Amino acid sequence: MSIWHHSKSVQELNSGGAGTMIELLGIEFTELGADFIRATMPVDARTRQPYGLLHGGASVALAETLGSMGAMLCVDPKEFLCVGQEINANHLRAAREGLVTGTARPVHLGGRSQVWTIDIVNEAGKLVCTSRLTMAVVQRGSLGG
Repeated sequence: MSIWHHSKSVQELNSGGAGTMIELLGIEFTELGADFIRATMPVDARTRQPYGLLHGGASVALAETLGSMGAMLCVDPKEFLCVGQEINANHLRAAREGLVTGTARPVHLGGRSQVWTIDIVNEAGKLVCTSRLTMAVVQRGSLGG
């Protein structure tokens, strides 16, 4: 059984990142399963830190991108927005090249908050980073500006 309030194709998910950090980092959504969302990100000059390793901030950007998109697909976007409240990440293994793949799954889908776990693996399937993201679910128009 699917967790999604509404669904989008991978092409629709990717087109939404045009002109954003998602595009700049080369993040591409690859799969939307019944209870997960997946994307890849290259380990290259855009995402490496000066020592040639995948930058922890790039991993966190991938994790938040996945969790945020997943969160929005679980609510009615005409009524609600999902915004990040807290994210943490444990960087477990270095990545120097290739693609990393992140998979986000919900831990909690509530009316006012959601919690997502995002695991990022290298091309060998070894865990590079694990992250937990808390999202606030807010009524559209309630955010000050």
